[in-house]
Amino acid sequence: MEPLILDGRKLKEKLMADLKQKISENLSKFNRPPGLATVLVGNDKASQVYVNMKNKTCDAVGIRSFKKIFPENISIEKLYMHIESLNSDPTVDGILVQMPLPKHLRQYESKVMEMIASDKDVDGFHPNSIGLNTFGDETYGSCTPKGMIRLLEENNIPIDGQEVVIVNRTNVIGKPIVMMFLNRSATVTVCHSHTRDLDFHLKRADIIAVGVGKINFITKDRIKEGVVLLDAGINRTEDGILVGDVDYDSVYSKCSAITPVPGGVGPMTIAMLMENTFLSYMRRENK
Repeated sequence: MEPLILDGRKLKEKLMADLKQKISENLSKFNRPPGLATVLVGNDKASQVYVNMKNKTCDAVGIRSFKKIFPENISIEKLYMHIESLNSDPTVDGILVQMPLPKHLRQYESKVMEMIASDKDVDGFHPNSIGLNTFGDETYGSCTPKGMIRLLEENNIPIDGQEVVIVNRTNVIGKPIVMMFLNRSATVTVCHSHTRDLDFHLKRADIIAVGVGKINFITKDRIKEGVVLLDAGINRTEDGILVGDVDYDSVYSKCSAITPVPGGVGPMTIAMLMENTFLSYMRRENK
């Protein structure tokens, strides 16, 4: 039986069409659109591509984008000052600082995340956002895990009572998605580089969420029949082809559902950023 392809591009189009309609309906009520500020420091080409994609999606759904670009040698004091200015701007509902920062600012990345006003933290990295997620409020839920969960829900894949194995313990994916699965009554195991018998955990999983940055990390012999695979890995082959952490061709006939790379989790991350910005806008305007 062919597995279900969890198509993030197709779902993103559907969600963005719905979001565009909601934004249009609220324009006259609040006399302004939602606003998202993207902060880019330096000239990293990959970061430029990501920010441009986000701004393009903003334009498509009716979110006003504030693109702030700063030179690579900006001081941390000046960066803080610009973030504070966005915090106090009533037309800005969400602030996204594109990571990674230049090398001389890398040590301040956690502090930069905390500098963003918690009610504008649409990336979901502020300690307040993480705390809210723990209590089931995902308004400011981290975008990549939120997108992975939405792929399951929109495709009617059961979560309640399922054995979920997460191979990632980062603040961006692993930790927030743990709480999202627990909020939906899954049984969750988190694995990482110090896990003693990874295959034992993988082979009993109903759902596997992976993001380790290793090509062909999840192969057919490591999973059970009918597993659901959520692949958040981003890797380049020697030929420059974008692939995930899952050996797609190998596992295809054994899994019941799988996210492609590209076209699976990636588009959903941007979709959830737009949704979080809208939810922040609604929460701020309805205070």
